[in-house]
Amino acid sequence: MRGPPPKLIAAILLCGVFVLAAALYGPSLWHQYLEALARRSAPLYAPREKVAGGNEPLAPRVDPALELLDPQALEAAARYAGAHGSRALIIARHDHIVYEHYWQGTGFDTVSDAQSFTPLLAALATGVAISHRRIGWPDEPLSLLLKEWNSDPRGAITVRNLLQHSSGLAPEAGLADVPDLAAAALSAPQAGAPGVTRLDQPADAQLLALVLERTTGQGYADYVSGTLWRRLGAADAWFWLDHPGGMPHADCCMFARQGDWIRVGQMLVRDGTYRGVQVIRPGWVSFLRTPAKSDPDFGSFVKIAARPAPGAEAYAASDLFVVAGRGGNRLWLVPSMQLVILCTGPAAGRDGGWEDARIPNMVMQSAHDYLPPATQPGADLSSVVPGH
Repeated sequence: MRGPPPKLIAAILLCGVFVLAAALYGPSLWHQYLEALARRSAPLYAPREKVAGGNEPLAPRVDPALELLDPQALEAAARYAGAHGSRALIIARHDHIVYEHYWQGTGFDTVSDAQSFTPLLAALATGVAISHRRIGWPDEPLSLLLKEWNSDPRGAITVRNLLQHSSGLAPEAGLADVPDLAAAALSAPQAGAPGVTRLDQPADAQLLALVLERTTGQGYADYVSGTLWRRLGAADAWFWLDHPGGMPHADCCMFARQGDWIRVGQMLVRDGTYRGVQVIRPGWVSFLRTPAKSDPDFGSFVKIAARPAPGAEAYAASDLFVVAGRGGNRLWLVPSMQLVILCTGPAAGRDGGWEDARIPNMVMQSAHDYLPPATQPGADLSSVVPGH
């Protein structure tokens, strides 16, 4: 009778060595292993370009009671998140981190795929470019920004249409295996009138990144780094490129520390300010939250949560908005309460028992100063683009 194959024996021994090492050296070894996997140029996500960060110290941490939040309610929210396969739950209020819970061997510093958080950076960087007059105004047609579409009917698509996923371009299977992202986005055929129908597709974010490169004269990774990522003090991150020296994916797959997205959320609830520094001109975040004509449940790469889906639990604040999408990561934002809730993990995207309002409602309603929902503010672009 033959024994097990040598490769199987070797694999078992290797697993045993890793388990023993993890037992001796603790969770830090597992964190280092996960970071190594994320940084490694795995065939699916290679090559990559660094988005240089400020690498500043972690955000201040305080007891939840100091921010008028009930610790027991936060623990209940964590149990719900953990039961649905989450990797992290981080809660911040008034620029303080008040609660953290991690699963699956991860931590604040664990580098992971940001999934559908990634396109938000294109929307934020567009606001900076408009305030710097690199882009004229949100309704500027792409015929003025992309020479390939100077005389093309698709040139009627506006920056706003791209931000609101209403370009009218034909739906795509995706851009994962495309060797030239710019060419692929520019070749997307028109299927409908711009601004009429919302369709979540990668070409819109990719075209925004291309517009930013053309109008600023900088590579997309450098522009995001200089205008956003470094100024937030986040650690170095990485964009996935279409080919060596090529263009970064703006539609997905940024590799960053999962905890650093709490910094993005803290900036969003303060209308572009992060820990006293004005990163984006006032008014742009309100513009992103403005309901789109193509779908009033969405703004620009964010979901407007005032109206729940049929049969779903309603959100407990009318000004709450959500950064969410494929993959299951969630960033719930409540400006009226200066509350940011970050939940990472795949379960929200695939588990039929997941109620998207459950965790933020538990947190909001635990606050001693919680008030009933208020009218959601509108957008005022005059501070971002004078005269508009």
